[in-house]
Amino acid sequence: MSLGVVALSPKQERSIAESTARLNIWSGAIRSGKTIASLLRWLIYVANAPRGGSLVIVGKTADTIARNVFDPLMDPAITGPVSKRILFTRGAPTANILGRRVEIISSNDARSENRLRGMTCAGAYVDEATLIEREFWDQLLARLSVKGAKLFCTTNPDAPNHWLKRQFLDRAHELDLKHWHFTLDDNTALDPDYVASLKKEYTGLWYKRFILGQWVMAEGAIYDQWDPDLMVVDTLPPIERWLSVGVDYGTVNPFDAILVGVSVPDEQRKRRIYLASEFRYDSRKERRQLTDAEYSSKLTDWLDNIPDTYGPGTRGIRPQWLIVDPSAASFITQLHRDGYTPAMGNNSVIDGIRTVSNLISGDQLRVHRSVSGWLDEVGSYAWDDRKAEHGDDAPVKVDDHALDAARYALHTTQAVWAPMLEAA
Repeated sequence: MSLGVVALSPKQERSIAESTARLNIWSGAIRSGKTIASLLRWLIYVANAPRGGSLVIVGKTADTIARNVFDPLMDPAITGPVSKRILFTRGAPTANILGRRVEIISSNDARSENRLRGMTCAGAYVDEATLIEREFWDQLLARLSVKGAKLFCTTNPDAPNHWLKRQFLDRAHELDLKHWHFTLDDNTALDPDYVASLKKEYTGLWYKRFILGQWVMAEGAIYDQWDPDLMVVDTLPPIERWLSVGVDYGTVNPFDAILVGVSVPDEQRKRRIYLASEFRYDSRKERRQLTDAEYSSKLTDWLDNIPDTYGPGTRGIRPQWLIVDPSAASFITQLHRDGYTPAMGNNSVIDGIRTVSNLISGDQLRVHRSVSGWLDEVGSYAWDDRKAEHGDDAPVKVDDHALDAARYALHTTQAVWAPMLEAA
């Protein structure tokens, strides 16, 4: 079978040739080449897979399966003429690969494992295995009952206590399992300047996991590269695009909203993200809870009265997006009544934290001194040690309302502002 023109590293070639175990796992850094190697091996397997059982591709969601699995599989630069023999429609429950029907199953919670019951599998490919619930994983392995059936999967590292590491990778010598660990430097096809930039952009936990591919515990301060002497400003530059307001909704807890803008390029032709202004209402301090209608009215008053001294065009501003805490359904309804078009915030906490962390470590974030809630919270924002001991990455849920508001505003709109920062 002739595959594409992509150049493979020695480690990629070796993993493809030697992945003959029942369980074959590629883990390690982002952009390290593990996914391409595993997908090419999966194609080889599908071409010769045992008959009499289903072939399955599993991922966290239908969107991640399409993006991480089928986009590269259907790229002629990667799979060559074979790409024409891969038939898939985004969102469809099945695909056709080399003439074989392949079931597509998303595993967004433990109940998803019910979809596997009764199935007999001849082979499976799992994207981002650490995001799969353990119950689903166990059910999938039980279904790989056809003689010669194999599983192929990829994952970025997680906490060292994660079940995939403790129960499988650490026991590879006891199981019919082969494992390949990749670092960023293992992908020799990457541009050296890109690799150098990526290494600078990730720090702390993210550097160890996504650059070095290490299974390490989250500990200490989350935004450990935050430098208030450098990153807190008293005046704003001209803002090229008023991007969003992020809202963390609270009734008993504080209600927090943060205005985000992207600056015009500076003398070094660099744009930055600015947290420009903040509205905060703490019902405990005020000794009065507000209704949704009152919050909406105060939000409007705040935007209408942001001082001109904050930057040209700030008074009466209406940013492009109003991103709201997805749990605040009643408040979102009220905003619609009041003429706004709110969007639900992306509440992938760890991904959102990584987005903010990358902005900080890449010197792409500035915060106006008036955004006092965020400035008060950022220094004490820390990982939860007790949860980390059980393999879960989670921040301590104390004094994080402004941080959550900014995370909604930044992570949800990343596809818009990221090209602007790159283009400067």
